[in-house]
Amino acid sequence: MRILTEVNRQSENFLVSSYLGRHAELYDTFYAEKPYAAEAEFVHSCIDRYRDGESIRMLELACGTGNHALEFEQRGYKVTATDYSSDMLSQAQEKAERVGSRVVFLQQDMRSLTLPANAFDVAVCLFDSIGYVATNESLSNVLMGVHRCLRPGGLFVFEFWHAAALIKKYDPLRVRKWQLPNSEILRISETVLMPEQQLASVTYSIYELKSDGTYSHLREVQTNRYFLVQEMSHWLTMSGFSPVEWFSGFSRETAITEDSWHIVVIAKTEQLQNHATAFGPTVKM
Repeated sequence: MRILTEVNRQSENFLVSSYLGRHAELYDTFYAEKPYAAEAEFVHSCIDRYRDGESIRMLELACGTGNHALEFEQRGYKVTATDYSSDMLSQAQEKAERVGSRVVFLQQDMRSLTLPANAFDVAVCLFDSIGYVATNESLSNVLMGVHRCLRPGGLFVFEFWHAAALIKKYDPLRVRKWQLPNSEILRISETVLMPEQQLASVTYSIYELKSDGTYSHLREVQTNRYFLVQEMSHWLTMSGFSPVEWFSGFSRETAITEDSWHIVVIAKTEQLQNHATAFGPTVKM
């Protein structure tokens, strides 16, 4: 396992403020109940079903603290895992060193990937992380960059927030507590929607009360975009992908409805060309 630093800064930057410092250190505490292994197994089964030839070279975007990357490695993939946050990558590095992982971690901005062309068989971007790129231009840059990195017939598997469910069911205020050995954590999440931009702005206020009576506080604002299925299908086709199948979360049995919070899509690279319309097949509605 090794970690390299290589990142291009851009002025339009919703990624900069994501999971800095202590927030990155607490990330695995906040998401300890997330079923990383089950999600990785679902993605693995989709890759196995739709792959053209051997598919073991994997690129992961927005890898965070490396939980999915390590699960994919256990399933035989040679993983290059990227993230914008150096603090998150540091957490991933420490975790990978403890288990003797050979995952390669790179600091990259997914909007301007500096990786070789045709170097990967499959790319993944999970936990709705593609929504961190908020504008049409940025989304196009991500999809075109992934297309360039994948070999012909390569697969892109990613997850995004579903606009129908988010607008209908989002919670403007959430409060959670965690008890650690030497402190208690309180996290307040305040969400504001910007419908005209299809963005959700989430303000995290995190208070840590330590056993010695001292406390610390951090505040971070994250902005995420949400999408419609047909909208994302259009973007994929315009970027040289053919949408293959869509899922309501990590399930083959559940149909996509207005209550589906998370959409997982499998897309395959095609020869890049312009299309007037794009409505992908096999949408379970």
